Formats: sequence, structure tokens, C-alpha cells
Amino acid sequence: MIATSAPPSGPRPLPVRRVSFTYDDDFDPMWVPHRPELAAAANAISLGMPYAEPLFIKAVRSTFDRIDDDLRARSESYIRQETGHHTQHKRFNDLVSARYPSTVGLQRLMARHADWIWKRSPRFRVAYAAGGETISYAVARWTESHLSEFRGADPVPTTLFLWHLAEEVEHKANTYDVFEATDGSRLRYAWAMTWGFTSLVLFTIVGALLQLHGERRLRSPATWFGLARLSLSLAFVLIPTMVVSALPSHHPGDFTDPVFLPAWLAQHDPETGSMPVWTST
Repeated sequence: MIATSAPPSGPRPLPVRRVSFTYDDDFDPMWVPHRPELAAAANAISLGMPYAEPLFIKAVRSTFDRIDDDLRARSESYIRQETGHHTQHKRFNDLVSARYPSTVGLQRLMARHADWIWKRSPRFRVAYAAGGETISYAVARWTESHLSEFRGADPVPTTLFLWHLAEEVEHKANTYDVFEATDGSRLRYAWAMTWGFTSLVLFTIVGALLQLHGERRLRSPATWFGLARLSLSLAFVLIPTMVVSALPSHHPGDFTDPVFLPAWLAQHDPETGSMPVWTST
């Protein structure tokens, strides 16, 4: 079991689950043994979390003088969820960085990119955050339909990513609602989301290749086949989700949520402050 804190009471704020993860001394960053390219890509995305999610938090918080009390209360709980995410990913990333020192330079670029986004207009920052949450939701949908890929994976990092993605489904509309309340430009949203998607793809590819190079797997045709397969399957989910989300009158609440992830997240026990470690059985 993984210890958490109980969620706050009240119907409107989002639940806040303070999950803490502990890794074995012999933890292997290629934590999906039969799909190392999947582990490398997930790790690369994780490396960006300590930079992207604080950016989203600051963007949402900067609107608090322009949104109503209900949305502000929900956004406060959204911020607490996001704080938990990037805190746990930072701990995980320390293990990845120790195994693959070449990723440290990439993380510096990620930090500089986040700083560059913050220097854009306030409306672009919020649109970028809203688009980023849509992309995260799409990744959760992809994960739900590919859970078999995690069969035999290390249960602790699997739980980290599934917990995070399940909460992305849970708060998929919050940042978008903030964006709608303070701007609402579909063109700005589409442009900011496209920029976020492009940068995510580039950082993920480079991060995954650095790790797989460290594992001496880049000469294997199976590695490149796995990367191509992963990229195409993700694109078939992410791109249509992004396009639909930018259509006039669309709201994230119109999306059909995954079934397993929210149900698994609901197993959180508020009395013991715990939730189960994911297993493939």
C-alpha cells in the first residue's frame, strides 16, 4: 500500500491525495522490461514535470483576481494535486538522472523553455496550461487503452504514472474553465496547445534516445520498431483529441472519460489514507 492523506470534504474542490513512493535500492529505470522504449518515453515525460507543472500552477494562480469564488476554490485544489505530481516526479527523476547523466542537460533546456513560456503574454500562459492539460488527458486515454503494455512492469513507477494520469482525468476541465473565464480565444488555445505538443514531442524523443543510448539499445531494430509503434499509437489518440478540443463550443466535459483509471483511483481509502499499488494481475 502507498500512504496518502485523505481528500478534503466538500463537493466542489478536487480530492487531494498526498501519495509517497519508495523505490528499491536496485530500481531499474527501464521499469517495463519487455518495452524499454515505453519506459524511456515515460521517463522523458517525467523529466519535464518539475518545470511544466509549476508553470501551469503559476498561470492558474495569476488569474485568481479575475475568476469567481467557486472556480478559485476548485483551482486551489487543482494546484494541490499538481504540486503533489511534480514533487513525486522530481524524486523519481533523481533516480533517472543518476542512471543517465546525459539527461541533466536536457532538463536544463526544459527549465529554460518553461522560463521562456512564462515570459509570453498572461493570456498565452493560461492557454498553454489549458492545452497542456488536454494533452495530459489524451495521454491518460491512450494509457487506459494500452494497460496491457504495462504487464510485468515494476508496480511502483507504474502506480506513480497511473495515479498522475487518473488525476489528470479528474481535473481535465479545471484549467480550461480558467482559460474560458479569462480569455476564451480558440485561436490562442490552438496555437498554445500546438506549441506545447511540439515541445513535448521533441523533449520526449531526445530524452528517450539519451536513455536508450545509455542502455546501448539504439543499434537494435526492435528498439526503433518499438519507438515507431509507440509514436504512431500515441499520435492517433493525441492529435484527434487536440483537434476536437479546439473546435468552437467544445468543452473538456464533452469527452468520454476512461473507465479503469477513475475506478482504480476511487480505491483510495480516506480512513487509512492509502491506495493500492497497481498490479498487472
